[in-house]
Amino acid sequence: MEGVGRAALTMCCPPHRRVEPEVSVKQRQIFITEFDKKRLEELIAVAQDFGKQSRKDLKDLVGELARAKVVPSKSVPPDVVTMNSKVVLRDVDTSEEMTYALVFPQDADIDRGSISVLAPVGTAILGYRQGDIVEWRVPAGIRRISIEKILYQPEAAGDYHL
Repeated sequence: MEGVGRAALTMCCPPHRRVEPEVSVKQRQIFITEFDKKRLEELIAVAQDFGKQSRKDLKDLVGELARAKVVPSKSVPPDVVTMNSKVVLRDVDTSEEMTYALVFPQDADIDRGSISVLAPVGTAILGYRQGDIVEWRVPAGIRRISIEKILYQPEAAGDYHL
C-alpha cells in the first residue's frame, strides 16, 4: 500500500465492528456500469444460495445497487469509482491519505492495498465521484472520507473486461 498501514483501514473501519452506511440528505447520485452490476448481482446471488442473505454487508451492497444509475461501461464518467478502480482517499477529520484498489472479495488483500467491495469503505465509495465526501456511521460516530483522486479506472483506460 502506498503510504498507508493497516492502522488507516482500522481507523476507518475497525475489523471487529460493523460499520453502517450513513443515509444522509447529502446522498449523491452514484453510477455503476452494467458489467459491474451484473457481476455484483452474481456475487450477491451466490452468497444468498449459501444462506448468507442476512449479512449486513450484502444488504448494504444491494441498497447501493438499487439506487445507482446504471450506465454502459463506455459511458461511465472517468471520475467515478468503479470496480477495480485505484483511488486516493482522505479521512476528512485526520487528513490521513490512503490508496486502495476496489476489488471483488476473492481479490482483496489489505497488505497490497486492495479492499473488498463488501468492506464498509468499499461499499461506501462504489459509484461515487472524485471530489465526493462519503459519510457512514461507525460505533464512534460518523466517518467521512473524501475521494481525492482516481489513479486508475478500468473503463477510462479502455479495460472493459476488468
